[in-house]
Amino acid sequence: MIVVRNLRKAFHDRARGRIVAVDGLSFQVAPGEIYGLLGPNGAGKTTTLRILATLMEPDEGTIEVAGVDRTRDPLGIRQHIAYVPAEAGLPERLTPREVVRLFASIQGIPDGKALAERLLADLGASGFADTACGELSTGMKRRVVLARALVHSPDVLLLDEPTDGLDVPGRRQVLALIRAQAEQGRAIVLSSHIMSEVERVVHRVGVVDHGRMVTEGTLQHALEVSGQANLDDAFFHLVGAAE
Repeated sequence: MIVVRNLRKAFHDRARGRIVAVDGLSFQVAPGEIYGLLGPNGAGKTTTLRILATLMEPDEGTIEVAGVDRTRDPLGIRQHIAYVPAEAGLPERLTPREVVRLFASIQGIPDGKALAERLLADLGASGFADTACGELSTGMKRRVVLARALVHSPDVLLLDEPTDGLDVPGRRQVLALIRAQAEQGRAIVLSSHIMSEVERVVHRVGVVDHGRMVTEGTLQHALEVSGQANLDDAFFHLVGAAE
C-alpha cells in the first residue's frame, strides 16, 4: 500500500547551515499493517510523514500509495491518505459536529450528519459534540482530529503522536480504533514516543536516527538485534548505537 524509496530532505538553518532531515529512507507498509516509525526528536519522523501527506516536497526519492505515484499525481494520492498531525489545528469557533460534517461535505460524502455522529461516538466525543473546539481539552481535540481524518475512509492513515494529551481511557480508545482500522485493511504509519503503546499495536517498526534507518523489522527482530527485553530499552540501545 505504501512504498517509500530513497527519500531525502534537507533544510538550511542560518545558525547550523545545511541540515539533512531525511537521509535515504526506504520502507514499505502492507494493507492491514501498522508500521511504527520511531526515533528521537529531530530524527526526521514528522518530516517523513509530512512528505507522505504531500504537505512538503522531497529533494529526492519516490513514494507510491495504493499504486499512485506521489510526484506524478499528488492530488490523486490525497484521496487515499489521511494525516493526523501532532497539532490539533481545529477552528476554535466551530463545534466537533460542525467540523466533521464540514469535512464530510468537502469530501463529497452525502450523509455527513450520520457519519459525524458515528465517528464522534466511536471516539468518545459525543458528549462534547456541540462545544466550541476552542473550549475543548487537548485530549478531546485529539479525538475530533481523528474523526475528521476518517470521514473519507482513507486507505492509509498517517498518525503523528495520536494519543498525545489523552488520559488512560482515551489512549485505550484510540489504540483500539487504530487496531480496528488496520483490521479493515488500512495501512497505518504510527509515530509515537510511548513505546509501551507501540508494542501493543504495531506489526513492524522502523527505528530512525538522523534521518537514516537504524533497523527495521518485527518487534521480535528489534529486540534480538538490540539484545534487550522490551521495546523501550531496545529503542534507546539502537539509537545510542547509531550515535
